[in-house]
Parts: sequence; structure tokens; C-alpha cells
Amino acid sequence: MNSKIAAIVACKGKRPVSELTAYDYPTARLVDEAGVDMILVGDSLGMMMLGFPDTTHVTLAHMLHHVEAVARAVKNAVVIADMPIHTYDTPEQALATAKALMAVGADAVKLEGGAAMEEQIRTITQAGIPVQGHIGLLPQKVKEDGGYRMRGKTDEEAVALMRDMEAVVRAGAFSVVIECTKHSVAAEITHACPIITIGIGAGRGTCDGEVAVFHDLVGAYPWFTPSFARPKADISTEITQAVKKYIAEVERPQ
Repeated sequence: MNSKIAAIVACKGKRPVSELTAYDYPTARLVDEAGVDMILVGDSLGMMMLGFPDTTHVTLAHMLHHVEAVARAVKNAVVIADMPIHTYDTPEQALATAKALMAVGADAVKLEGGAAMEEQIRTITQAGIPVQGHIGLLPQKVKEDGGYRMRGKTDEEAVALMRDMEAVVRAGAFSVVIECTKHSVAAEITHACPIITIGIGAGRGTCDGEVAVFHDLVGAYPWFTPSFARPKADISTEITQAVKKYIAEVERPQ
């Protein structure tokens, strides 16, 4: 375990952990210099950067391109690379994908799924590659799992989520994202979980840390903002105003 990952692991029970997405060099550099703990090069770049309707269109080639750019910028944060859909269907494929992402600068990889992905996670971690798990709502499976709805609302779902967490832990992951999960269930999972839990849409303070999409945080994607997002800026309006001022100056030079 490298020193940056070890520092994150040591935060359990001591302080909350911050994680943000970044998909390019300038954003990653700004986020890193601001002091965030972990930077996720998420497959959410499919929507935020490439204009796809969801993450299922993202390829490994897309991820390698963006991870490499982010890795050039980051000096302090842990850089985590999402493994795109159908690049970890088998343990052997999962390991090959993880190795490819690490080769372009990632410090760790992330994949979606709990008990169903236990062997894939174990294969990767046994090769010495840190893994962040992901349970709850799985964006790569929204088409087959009934869409973007909160998980853990029934007793059966809550039990299954706890088992997913336990599988991720057994397989050797250093942390796990809990997405769009009933808040009380996310809190119960966190209390029982020996590794860092990172919430998104799982309630404030229920997990050991939180992850947010950069564009949601700064208001850079005005066409859609998740209900659980808490924007801290309105960059899209600033950009629009700056462009309009530029156009006016071009049309009416002084």
C-alpha cells in the first residue's frame, strides 16, 4: 500500500475524507492545489465532457486519455480511475483494465458492484493495485436496475447492501462509495464497515466522507443538477457573461 492510500485508510474514525471528480489537467490541478483528499476520474465524464446520455457509452480509451491528463496535474491527492462498463466482466479482464489505468498514472481504480464483483476486486488487489468499491445505485446498470432510484428502501435491499459491503471488504478494497442509498442504511453500513465509506446522495454525515461531481459543485453544467448536489458557485453564468462581453468587444472595438 503506497503512502497516499495509507493516509486515506488512516482517516477512518478520525476525520471526514473529501473526494471530487476531475477530468482534465487544469481542473485536476486546481482541485489538487485546493487540498482535496482524492480525485476521481469518473466515467461521469461521459456526460460532463463528452455529451453522452449516461456512463454506458464510455470506453477504456476514453478513460485512459482523461486519467493521463489528470495524473500530469496531481501532486498530492489520490487519483482514482473508474473502470468503464464491460471492461471488468471477468477477473482476468478486470486485472488487465486496472493495469492499463495504473500505467497512465492512476493511484487506484474503482469498479461498480458488491458481492457480484468480489472475485474481480480480489484479483486486482492481490496484484497490488488499490481498489475503491462502489455499491448502492450503480450508474452503469441503471438501464437494467430500474433507473435512478434510491436504494436500501426495503429490508431486503438493506440486507443486500450490507452483504455487498462485506464482500468488497473481504476482497481487499481500501474504500467504498455508497451511492443514492437510504440515509439510515448508509449510516448503518458505515458503522459496520472497517474501511472508508464515501457517500454520494446518501445523506450528509452518514459516511466517512463524500464525493461530488466537480461540475455540480461549481455550477458548470446548468442543463442538469442532481437533487442532492450542493453547488458552491455558478460558473456557467460567469462563462456566458464573459463570452458575451468578448463578443461585444469584437463587434464594437474601442
